[in-house]
Parts: sequence; C-alpha cells; structure tokens
Amino acid sequence: MPNLSVNSLDGEVRDGKHFQPVRVYYEDTDFSGIVYHASYLRFMERGRTNYLRLIGADHRALFEQAEKEAPGFAFVVRHMDIAFKKPAFMDDLLTIATTPSEVKGASVVLNQKVMRGDDVLVEANVQVAFVSGGRAKPIPKPLRIAMKADQEAGGGA
Repeated sequence: MPNLSVNSLDGEVRDGKHFQPVRVYYEDTDFSGIVYHASYLRFMERGRTNYLRLIGADHRALFEQAEKEAPGFAFVVRHMDIAFKKPAFMDDLLTIATTPSEVKGASVVLNQKVMRGDDVLVEANVQVAFVSGGRAKPIPKPLRIAMKADQEAGGGA
C-alpha cells in the first residue's frame, strides 16, 4: 500500500496561498458530463478547511490557544461572491487556490480560484466569520496573525 501522508491529501501552503488538488469524479457532474455548479462549492470548502487545518497542523499551539479563548469555535461562511467562467469535466485534475485577502476582527475574506492548469474556471470571494457559542467573536490573535502573514506573503492588501 502506498505511503501517503495526511498533508498530501490536505494540499499545501506555499507563498501565502493554499493549493488543494481535486480530481473530478462522475458524482461531481450533471447529466451533460459538466461539473455541477454546487460541486465547486464543495471543492472550495475542502480548500478552506484544509487551509485552516494546515495552519493548525503547522502551528498546533495556535489552535490550542484559540480553543482556550473561544471554546467550541468554528468558521462559518457569511457571504460569497462567485463567478463561473469555464466548465470542468469528469477526470479533470483541478487545483483550488485559497488566499486570504482581508483579515478583520471577527472575519476573513478568502479569494478562491478553481483552476485547471493556468485556466481559472471559477473564482469566489468568501467571507468567513469566526463564531463561538453561536455568536461572532474576534478571531483569536494567534490565528489572525497567521492569516495576516499568509495574506502578506500572497500579495494581498
């Protein structure tokens, strides 16, 4: 059996961006063989989740401190602007690129691109809020610092 590390499944953070590979399967397509629009939302969710996972995996103490400051914390999508530019098809190998573009007190805006090679197929700006106990809370400082560092490394403003 091949020796796959968990991180290879989670993509990688490089130059302030997270890159998540995704293979398109039959279940991701509609009757015409084109990727169904809601599948892109799942692909981007995977990218956001693994971006946050890798911050936690590389900086486990950050998540432990966040849990102390805001027990039961979670990130939830508050707003999304999305543009569908080109279709993807079964068996395509896509890359989901996630870059923090704005880090605020209780939320972060992530720019996400679904790409096939150099072609941008879908682009979204996603506002994600930090919540604890069912209410928006300021993002704990260590997490905010990590995301701002990624934002600066990725060329965000």
